[in-house]
Amino acid sequence: MHQSPASARQFEAAFEPLSRRGIRFVAIDTPGFGFSDPTDFVPRIEDWASSIVAVLDHLGIDQADILGHHTGGLLATEVALQSPSRVSRLILNGPFPITEAERKKYIAGSERSHERGKPKLDGSHLATSFALRVKMYGADPMPDPATITRIVVEKYQGLGPYTWGHHAAYRYDHASAIKKLSQPTLILTNTGDDIYDLAPRAAAMRPDFDYVELQGGTHDIVDQQPEQWADAVVNFILARE
Repeated sequence: MHQSPASARQFEAAFEPLSRRGIRFVAIDTPGFGFSDPTDFVPRIEDWASSIVAVLDHLGIDQADILGHHTGGLLATEVALQSPSRVSRLILNGPFPITEAERKKYIAGSERSHERGKPKLDGSHLATSFALRVKMYGADPMPDPATITRIVVEKYQGLGPYTWGHHAAYRYDHASAIKKLSQPTLILTNTGDDIYDLAPRAAAMRPDFDYVELQGGTHDIVDQQPEQWADAVVNFILARE
């Protein structure tokens, strides 16, 4: 399950490495993102969870390992809480156990960012979004213009408002939710992630969880280190079988 605003294409760079390691993967567009239909109301993380279970039902999958990155990690958590029998193992790639004071700052910051990202007739919102994603990607390795283009297109191509992802994420109490999880869980992070500091915080809350941090990378770790990322994911899955 992908971050916001994005789609299942976030994991494209890891598809071949996961297949090579013998993993069957199913990447899902959250409702309203990619080519998934949106809800007819402003959704919460809790509202999306049944959609993931519906995909499992459609594919005839009784139980699966569930992975989510950033907003997708919150959604993966909620799937595990609402339908625990369907989730064998959980991977939280970038947990988000923020305080209430931090929550207010994130919400205020997202409102400013969304105002800058509103479509404009001169197309300047695209240039603004492109420049922001170049900055977020970092300079080591240097970003591929095609990758940044894909990320920006994912932001605006969704069938629902792209703002819904952050709206849902910043209002979800991941700290409380993490404490309720019963499945074997991996906290996966990378030291250059913009929310890296929240991963050790989550690990301190749940010392029984596995913990792996990749070195470097940024918000776009799957594009930057697909082999290392796939190793971390698969090693956890195989070790827990």
